[in-house]
Amino acid sequence: MEPFVKIDGVAAPLDRVNVDTDAIIPAIHLKSIRRTGYGQYLFERWRFNEDGSQRPEFVLNQPSYANSSILIAGRNFGCGSSREHAPWALGEYGIRCVIAPSFADIFFNNCFQNGLLPIVLPEETVQQLMELAQNNPGVRVHVDLEAQRVWDENEEVVVDFEVDSFRRYCLLNGLDDIGLTLQQEDKIAAFEAARG
Repeated sequence: MEPFVKIDGVAAPLDRVNVDTDAIIPAIHLKSIRRTGYGQYLFERWRFNEDGSQRPEFVLNQPSYANSSILIAGRNFGCGSSREHAPWALGEYGIRCVIAPSFADIFFNNCFQNGLLPIVLPEETVQQLMELAQNNPGVRVHVDLEAQRVWDENEEVVVDFEVDSFRRYCLLNGLDDIGLTLQQEDKIAAFEAARG
């Protein structure tokens, strides 16, 4: 898993609440257990018309937000089914961080297992960031996991955020559950040899 230390990227405002995992990645595309191939279908129903053409009004289709790595969203982001494909699709598209007032629990946990940083901030602060991104298309936002701080390029909004220290450690070092287990590979091998 790619470590997450800090990013400086374009922030895209997705001013919607209760964005469920089927909106993030429609179930029709969940035909593989591989972690790749999902980014092209991210927010498919919102990004594309039935004929496959882009909907110009959708935020990620607008040139100023096309290469966003930070998504600012409304409360209860990632609700719905527990599909891990949702963070896979976000990550493959290029989104490394989602900022929202709240997240669905399973989605929140899946983000940390897949190198994405979900940041919970007060609703007023998220609204400030949302308006900043809406009023300044292409605005860059800095997210520093080491310092646990978010700020915009003009420092109009500067805010600290909380993150569980163990999850912070894992993200900073690019460790999912498998990576954590493999850190104990020598001990596992010694145990297996002793039992063998």
